[in-house]
Amino acid sequence: MLTVLLSSPRVAPGLLSWQAWSALRAADRVLAGSAGHPLIPALAAAGVLPVVVGEPLTADGAALGAFLSSAVSSSGGPVVWLAPPGEAADPALLSGLSVPHQVLDGSPDLPGAHLLDLVSIMDTLRVSCPWDREQTHESLLPYLLEEAYEAAETIEAGDLAALREEIGDVMFQAFFHARIAAERAPAEGGFTIDDVADTLAAKLTRRHPHVFGSVTVSSAADVNANWEEIKKAERAAKAASAAAVSPDGAGGPSVLDGVSFGQPALSLAAQLQRRAARAGLTAPGDGAGAGARAEAGAVELTGAGIGDALMALVARASEAGLDAELELRAAARRFADAVHERERQADPAGG
Repeated sequence: MLTVLLSSPRVAPGLLSWQAWSALRAADRVLAGSAGHPLIPALAAAGVLPVVVGEPLTADGAALGAFLSSAVSSSGGPVVWLAPPGEAADPALLSGLSVPHQVLDGSPDLPGAHLLDLVSIMDTLRVSCPWDREQTHESLLPYLLEEAYEAAETIEAGDLAALREEIGDVMFQAFFHARIAAERAPAEGGFTIDDVADTLAAKLTRRHPHVFGSVTVSSAADVNANWEEIKKAERAAKAASAAAVSPDGAGGPSVLDGVSFGQPALSLAAQLQRRAARAGLTAPGDGAGAGARAEAGAVELTGAGIGDALMALVARASEAGLDAELELRAAARRFADAVHERERQADPAGG
């Protein structure tokens, strides 16, 4: 019997499963292709002494399969082959085996372990790539927005296969910004990717007391209500902290604290209106008057007039349970489809 033992380079050598150690201890022979295999010192310390067969043999999967089959046939018991760390079982090797065999994952990665590869790759890029070395938070800002919009486009188009890649591009931006921040001292606003993860984990735990605490909820509406109360308390705490640092600074906490004015205008308008409505507030610029004039076809063709009319339309969309930003994007996509159709009708041959 041959056991092809797989192992992860992200797991410390020797941290193998019970099944892996059982197979190793029961083996008549343990074979490895290289003296540099990271499991060898750990196995040797446990009294399991692998035999190195030499790397040239491992270059040809079919030849290696034939060699291992012969080794099993000539052994007095089971044989274990230490596959190169991080690699799956070579199909050519498996097809070349003429003896019973099993593939055993001796140290499977925990979910998320592959993110460690991204940390290492990002460190290398920051040091070794001339373009990556020159980037700053400011220079990367356009890419952060661009990648987010590209991910949004794949969702709108229902292209879930492409979403996998686009989400990766968004993730890369997060790793890039964290790597740049790690070059600053903490006193200068520096932080690491682990700090980012810790902050996010703490926030998610704090904002889900119905999952990680003793709060009881009966619906998604209850979750939203709790979420708003928790964020309100967070904003108040941040304002108090800022006031302690600068007592003469801006006034107390506002329901609008934390609203990003860098988001698209329709989304910004909707978020401002939601925040104000939850606090029972209205503002002179809510666009109510412009909304009435818009219905009568009397929108003023000025910057303020059109802006107020759009604010009113956003408010009406929210009342109807619609997202003005998403609806406008959908309308733009329908417009583009209509233009493409007209183009095809005008030139059926595509030329």
